[in-house]
Amino acid sequence: MRHLFVASLLCLGALASCTPSIQGASQVTVTPMLIKVSEPAARGGTLTIQGRYLGGPATSRVRLGADERGEGGYVFPATAVRSWSDTEIVLTIPADAPVGGSWLFVEVGGLRSTGLPYSVRQ
Repeated sequence: MRHLFVASLLCLGALASCTPSIQGASQVTVTPMLIKVSEPAARGGTLTIQGRYLGGPATSRVRLGADERGEGGYVFPATAVRSWSDTEIVLTIPADAPVGGSWLFVEVGGLRSTGLPYSVRQ
C-alpha cells in the first residue's frame, strides 16, 4: 500500500511539473489556442470564443478582421467584454465592428493565438 501511495505522489508531481504557467503579461510562455467560435452574429449580437490559455481582459485582446497571419484588423474594446476566463470569452459585437468574413485571434501578453475564421453578419 505504501508503494502505491509513493508512486501516486511521484506521478502527481510529474504531472504538475508539465502544467503550463501564465504568471504575468510579460511572462506568458504558452501560446493561446482557439478551439471554437459561435455562429456568425450581427453587430450588437454575441460572440463566444472557446479555447485554452486565453488570459484575461487586463493582459489580452481579441482581434477581428485580421489576415490569416493575424495582422491588421479590428481590436475589440474593453467595453465589449461580457465575460472572460482562461477557456471562454463572451463579447458583444460593437456597432463599428467590420462586417463580413475574416480571421479572429486572441493575443495574450504579446503571443498570438491560432486563428479561426469568423463572419459578422450585416
